[in-house]
Amino acid sequence: MSIETMNLEAVNAELKNKSPKEIIVWALLQANKAVVTTNFRPYEGVILHAVASVKNSIDVIWCDTGYNTPQTYKHAEELIEKLQLNIQLYVPKQTVAHRNITLGLPTIDDPKHAVFTEQVKLEPFKRAMNEHKPDVWFTNLRKGQTAFRDSIDIVSRSKDGVLKVSPFYHWSDEELDTYLDEHQLPNEFKYFDPTKVESNRECGLHI
Repeated sequence: MSIETMNLEAVNAELKNKSPKEIIVWALLQANKAVVTTNFRPYEGVILHAVASVKNSIDVIWCDTGYNTPQTYKHAEELIEKLQLNIQLYVPKQTVAHRNITLGLPTIDDPKHAVFTEQVKLEPFKRAMNEHKPDVWFTNLRKGQTAFRDSIDIVSRSKDGVLKVSPFYHWSDEELDTYLDEHQLPNEFKYFDPTKVESNRECGLHI
């Protein structure tokens, strides 16, 4: 069965009671090229550890907006070193200093917000995906995060047809806390996404 013809409803029914590791192994068997994306927000250590434990050489795409907190950058460096991640870093084509003069930090109801989001998040992400051309994309999307994320499942398809796999889709924060403790992984909550403003707002990469 190819990724293009895969029956996602049947696949999700099959994977519903599988462990994250079993889901990751299944997904890698389907893949010609798999990647995992991260922004080092809270609980990203879980997906990075889980995927890297199965395939340590996997490309880890980090689209850094340039607006992360000092705590997030320290957290990123700690996880990169601890897990020996194969980081593929993508940054906007404009510097923060340049953008501060031309756009500033627009609010979500400012017409310039769409341009800002394109510059700091969407363009670097599209560039990363165009260069790596994955057919399987691991994410840490979970049910309950946004209305859109409630509408997908463990396995879904991106608008470009990439198979999106969220091994921890049905997990709660408490279950992720336990995973972090069991594997002695750090977590960091001082995170800032300049494109979202509200925590339950979709960032734009997944719709």
